Amino acid sequence: MTDPLHQELLALAQEAAYKAGALLRDGRPADLAVAATKSSPIDVVTEMDIAAEKLITDLISEQRPDDGFLGEEGASVTGTSGVRWVIDPLDGTVNYLYGLPTWSVSIAAELHGETVAGVVAIPMRGETFHAVLGGGAWATGAWEGERRLTCRPAAPLEQALVSTGFNYVTEVRAHQADVAQKLIPLLRDIRRGGSAAVDLCDVAAGRLDGYYERGLNPWDLAAGDLIAREAGALTGGRPGERPARDLAVAGTPGVFEPLQRLLEGFGAWRD
Repeated sequence: MTDPLHQELLALAQEAAYKAGALLRDGRPADLAVAATKSSPIDVVTEMDIAAEKLITDLISEQRPDDGFLGEEGASVTGTSGVRWVIDPLDGTVNYLYGLPTWSVSIAAELHGETVAGVVAIPMRGETFHAVLGGGAWATGAWEGERRLTCRPAAPLEQALVSTGFNYVTEVRAHQADVAQKLIPLLRDIRRGGSAAVDLCDVAAGRLDGYYERGLNPWDLAAGDLIAREAGALTGGRPGERPARDLAVAGTPGVFEPLQRLLEGFGAWRD
C-alpha cells in the first residue's frame, strides 16, 4: 500500500506530463528555432522548452501553491511544504529540434529530499512511464492497460546492450568518446539515444541492460532513476555513491557492478 500523498503527487505529475507532452507534440512550429544556448553553442533551448516548463509549473502551482520547484529552464522556488518538483520539460531538445522522436517530459516529486513519485512521458512513442516509491514501475503504451515493468534478467557484461550520452562541451565529449572506445569491445554494443530519461525508462522496460552518462543534472535523473529502481534495476554514481553529475550508472543486477567498475577504472567521471 503506497502513501496517499505519493499517489496524489503522482497523479498531478501524470496530468502535467500529459499536457506538456501534448503541447510539445502538437504545438511544434514548422520553423522551430533555437531560443538560447546553455553550456555551449550546440547545447540548445527552444521556445517550446520554455513554454512546456511554464505549463507544468503553472498547473502544479494552482493545485499545490506551497511546493518548491527545480526546473531545467529556470524554475527555482524553495517552497514550504517539504515537496519539491524536479522538472525537465523537454529532455532531448536536440532530437526535438531535428524532428527525431526520442524526447520526453520528465517530472519527479521529492518529499524532504527523497524522490517519491516520477513520470516520464514519451509522446512520439505514445508511452508514459511512472512509479511511486515502493509501488513498482509501470507503463502505458500501445498495449492494453498498464504494464508492470521489470528489468531484463541478469546477463554477462559481454552480452549487455548499454546506452550512453555525450556532453556538449568539446573537451568533455572527447574524453567520453575515449571511454566509449575502451568500453565497446567489452559489451554487446553501445547505443546513444539522446534523452537520459528515456534511456533510464528503457532499462526499466528491459530494452537495455545498462546506461551510463557523465554531466547529468537532477532534472535529467530524478524521475527516470526512480522508475529504473522500482523495476528492479540498480543505480548509482561512482562506487558507493548515488547518481550525480560526476557519473550516473543504471543496470540490471548482473550488469551494474561490473559496468560501474569499468567506468571507474576508465575515469569516466573525469572532465
